[in-house]
Amino acid sequence: MANDSATPAAAPEGLGTKVRSATRWSLINTVVMRLGNFATGIVLVRYVLDPAAWGVYGVAQTVLMVLLAANELGVTLAVVRWEGDVRRFAPTVLTLGALSSSLLYVALFAAAPGVAALLGAPEATAVLRVMCLCLILDGLAQVPAGVLTREFRQGRRMIVDALNFVVSTTVTLVLALQGWGAMSFACGAVAGNVVALAGCALAAPGMLRFGWDREQARALLRFGLPLAGASLLSLAVVNADAMIVGAVLGHVALGFYMLAFNMAGWPVRVISETARRVSFAGFSRLADTPKALSDGFARALGALMTATVPACVLLGALAGPLVELVYGAKWRPAAEALPWLMALGLARIAAELTYDCLVAIGRRRALLLIQGLWLVTLVPVLVLAARAGGIETVAAGHVVVAGAVVLPVFVLALRRGGVAVRALVRVCVRPVLGGLVMALVLAVLRQRLGEGALAVCATSVIGLVCYAVCALPARTLVRGAHARLGRDRTGRPEDTGAAPSVPAPKRPAEPARER
Repeated sequence: MANDSATPAAAPEGLGTKVRSATRWSLINTVVMRLGNFATGIVLVRYVLDPAAWGVYGVAQTVLMVLLAANELGVTLAVVRWEGDVRRFAPTVLTLGALSSSLLYVALFAAAPGVAALLGAPEATAVLRVMCLCLILDGLAQVPAGVLTREFRQGRRMIVDALNFVVSTTVTLVLALQGWGAMSFACGAVAGNVVALAGCALAAPGMLRFGWDREQARALLRFGLPLAGASLLSLAVVNADAMIVGAVLGHVALGFYMLAFNMAGWPVRVISETARRVSFAGFSRLADTPKALSDGFARALGALMTATVPACVLLGALAGPLVELVYGAKWRPAAEALPWLMALGLARIAAELTYDCLVAIGRRRALLLIQGLWLVTLVPVLVLAARAGGIETVAAGHVVVAGAVVLPVFVLALRRGGVAVRALVRVCVRPVLGGLVMALVLAVLRQRLGEGALAVCATSVIGLVCYAVCALPARTLVRGAHARLGRDRTGRPEDTGAAPSVPAPKRPAEPARER
């Protein structure tokens, strides 16, 4: 808290070590969980569920994600951001989160029939009411989960997420095989969140303690409400397309669109979530040192773009054969929207990293205005696109708004926050050029080799090699080859000296301070 006695600044070496360790654990956690979800989704979509049932689930999931943004009024971010002893204000944070999430669930329970009908799936009412029990569980878990993020304890977080995944997946699969349809996802989500709450409580003991302090509550709401509004607008932006597709085109079209959106989210979730679990805490430590913040943001953005561009280009260029190969021929219509959604995925990664940076430097009102502009611009464009065409047109409208309106405004906000625009352009040039070359190579090879499984594999490998040659600096490739030679000769890999995505400052900085 701003008025609390500040804790001593961590030494830069200590912060760097924490960030590197947390990033490694976060990457392992995200990759393992996403691979597990990916495998489970293939089984359910290919062999159990049809597009209509998937669309009903999509309606419930969309509503839940939007409500989660405003679930605890943004106050739990104070657990990560504020200085001082977290135990002094955590009880008030927990009380506010529990009250707001409970009231939100009661309102959703009453409004569920109307919401489901508005989104084109009246049969989703019961699924909505069950799945959104996760609101209350999430409101209770945010304080101990925030402590784990604050202290860079991503190893413990991985254990909690693994337990959540095992329980939710088991319940979902068992119920789906018994014919529960979309309701199996709702029951699995609730069961997993119960386990996650218990796991967070054990991993951060003493944090599930209610209390109340009026002055703290006022300060928390002043801090959190702009963030809650920005988060709500952000998730409304991300989910507006699903709502409009369901309302205008029906829940079967929504099923195809949600599958494409989930595929487009693979690189976004694996790479972006890995970074975001440490980026906010890392940027908060650098917030009072503009040069270090600018350098750290540029390096983080460059690393994310370099890692994400090839995955997005690959999924976009080979959308049709990949959808059919993974999910089956009945889901081929989903490929119409996938190339556009992959372009949107790149914009989302840059926007999410920018979001964390702007929050860390205290530009919450600007963030709220940007998200409001995005939503106000996006909704009419998507409505017109849905009425004029299908899911492909909706996805294209999303990309046009993000590229022509939102990203330029985000860049302006970063510039005013002290981040050098020239550095951002410099770190993005190579990945973008490499992506363009890769897309051209994939298009030519697909036309010549066809869409068989072996052809797709060969095309993918050649495209990735071309991207690496174009996007990675020559010294990186040489250093990687040299490291491999050293490993072959000594049996041990050589230290490449790679820097973390969000590096610690080289000199001590005064301490300053998801979706």
